[in-house]
Amino acid sequence: MDTPFVFIVAVALCLVAILLVVFVVFKPTLGSIPLERRRPAAEPDKSAVSRMSQSAVTAVENVIGDSGGPYNREVLYNAGVKVAPADFTVGVGIASVLIAAFVALLTHPVLGMMAGVATPFLARVALSVLRDRRRAKFESQLTDTIQMLIGGLRVGHSVLRSVEAAANEADAPTSEELLRIVNETRIGKDARIAFDDVAERMDSEDFHWISQAIQINREVGGDLAEVLEQVAGTIRERSEIKGQIRSLSAEGRMSAYVLMAMPVGVAFVLAFINPGYLNVFVEKPLGVLMMVGALVMFAVGGFWMSRVVKIKF
Repeated sequence: MDTPFVFIVAVALCLVAILLVVFVVFKPTLGSIPLERRRPAAEPDKSAVSRMSQSAVTAVENVIGDSGGPYNREVLYNAGVKVAPADFTVGVGIASVLIAAFVALLTHPVLGMMAGVATPFLARVALSVLRDRRRAKFESQLTDTIQMLIGGLRVGHSVLRSVEAAANEADAPTSEELLRIVNETRIGKDARIAFDDVAERMDSEDFHWISQAIQINREVGGDLAEVLEQVAGTIRERSEIKGQIRSLSAEGRMSAYVLMAMPVGVAFVLAFINPGYLNVFVEKPLGVLMMVGALVMFAVGGFWMSRVVKIKF
């Protein structure tokens, strides 16, 4: 079979699979009102694909149970992914099969199997990246959050009322976390624990200071707005230092990205130009050993470079 034809067929299958994942598994939350809400007595007419996807989601939900498996609710919430664990797990499974088929058609069946096995781990890495971005955005909004809290306190609002007002004015993820504090305290959770949970989820030492300032004020009294003003000044200075460090280490991060992407990119280009050129890495014992060693060194090198460019203070 001609190689360009195989490539075109593989690309077409991937596009169809992406459309199925988007429109069947990950249904958009916004849109027209569902039929069961417009006609409560009417039974919605589901297509065969919808019934099959719902059956798969139900089966996965029965298997993973309340824990949610590796993609539990807490992991998805911290990453900002508003999808049920069972739905996300089914989506990752479908993506693993499709990526395995695509890589197998493009290169070799063994490489396709390896790509399919690696897809769930890559999904977890993607969630970690989204979580870090969400935390970084929360940190960047923290100064404005404190100013809104100070404004609410100075006009006479209580702490929780000021938090609720700041949640209504702030952008995500700050608004989501502050609203979670308000909702949890309303159902009986201690405010100190709610604030500390946000600091832990966001891995924010600065917000932990805010939590401590609020708790100390609740115990001993005083002008909380003045205390938060001083905390805001300290956080602002720390943010300036973090920005300087981030700009100085930008070159190292970009070098790490290029060095990590180069071997993978070269391998895909060679597999596309000459499909049989890389078969030695999966057909010969020495090639398999070299592939395993390369993957180990790739992982170790990536971890080492990430530690070098990540400066903690």
